[in-house]
Amino acid sequence: MAREDSPRAPEAIGERLFATRKLTLELAARLSDADATIQPFPDASPAKWHLAHTTWFFETFVLRDHVPGYRLFDERWAFLFNSYYEAEGPRHARPRRGMLSRPSLDEVRAYRAHVDEALEGALASLAATNLVELGINHEQQHQELFLTDILATFAENPLEPHYGELAPPVCFAAEPLSFLAGREGIVEIGATDEGFAFDSERPRHRVFLERHAVANRRVTNREWREFMDDGGYATPALWLSDGWAWVQEQAVSGPLYWGTDGSEFTLAGRREIDWTAPVAHVSYYEADAFARWAGARLPSEAEWEDFAGSADPHIGNQLDKPGAVAPSPGGGIFGDVWEWSTSAFASYPGFAPAKGAVGEYNGKFMSGQQVLKGASCATPRGHSRASYRNFFPPAARWQFTGVRLAQDA
Repeated sequence: MAREDSPRAPEAIGERLFATRKLTLELAARLSDADATIQPFPDASPAKWHLAHTTWFFETFVLRDHVPGYRLFDERWAFLFNSYYEAEGPRHARPRRGMLSRPSLDEVRAYRAHVDEALEGALASLAATNLVELGINHEQQHQELFLTDILATFAENPLEPHYGELAPPVCFAAEPLSFLAGREGIVEIGATDEGFAFDSERPRHRVFLERHAVANRRVTNREWREFMDDGGYATPALWLSDGWAWVQEQAVSGPLYWGTDGSEFTLAGRREIDWTAPVAHVSYYEADAFARWAGARLPSEAEWEDFAGSADPHIGNQLDKPGAVAPSPGGGIFGDVWEWSTSAFASYPGFAPAKGAVGEYNGKFMSGQQVLKGASCATPRGHSRASYRNFFPPAARWQFTGVRLAQDA
């Protein structure tokens, strides 16, 4: 669960809550019922499920548990839209979410309206504002997943449909790659006690950094093309053992969504690759192999966080409105793509998950996951911060995931 040591006023929380809920509906406005039902693979959920699950979260943990007399919209739907909360009982199997042709998209919209009306009526007297704050941030995470899952869904369609429109690539010269010296010695990482953060970001604690340097920018598509042309995907010495087995088994030869003709599939359909934009949709295995090929390495979580500590997380190419998104050239620390680190997603010293079902939010996933830092073009602006710990398995690449290099100094 998250902590909120200084709860915001109900009016401020209400504004953020309903702006977040509205954006999710707007993201779905251009989809048909069929678009919103399809599940391209087990790790990606249907758009309709995202709409319903985020609503189930508020209905269950806020309205059911803290609003006397609240009646569930449909008692059967808890089974359908619970994600992984064992304390909430059995649920529909994750790989089969795409089989839920019913309820319809319109029925899910009615569910959202019902829950939003109840939230609006209860908010002024609600004591559990920390759970509302958690629900807002939870829904923002699903807004990003909504876009990446729709991209994966449309990529499976031979017609290659457009979700939205993107401006043509602009002429841009990438800044020369250089390395900036990081701090050495004892530093602090993790979220402070002020404001919202997920439980996995706390407690703030000290770590020791050896001499190192971090790249001034992310790896570009052109640089990734050079890695491919130099046989990067066919050179076992560059790869971790698990990564090489994955490359062989999956016949991986380039970033996800790249074609062999210099094009890539995007939320705006198939487009020419913007060679100066940051590379995206690469796995940890690929990022690690590229770093080795480049004579560098990936940064640790602590190195990245200390490097980004003074950067403004509100600046950069991030999600502001419904529509297609894509990484763009010339970005700073936050936005465009999440950046892989060498650090496994594990607990900080003194970490303790919250009691109850919401305590399952992060801690139970601290196995077999790599930490990613920053934000992407699909991350709602204001959602991320330097201490934020995104995490995915090392083979995952349907998210907007990219690479910033580091090296020993």
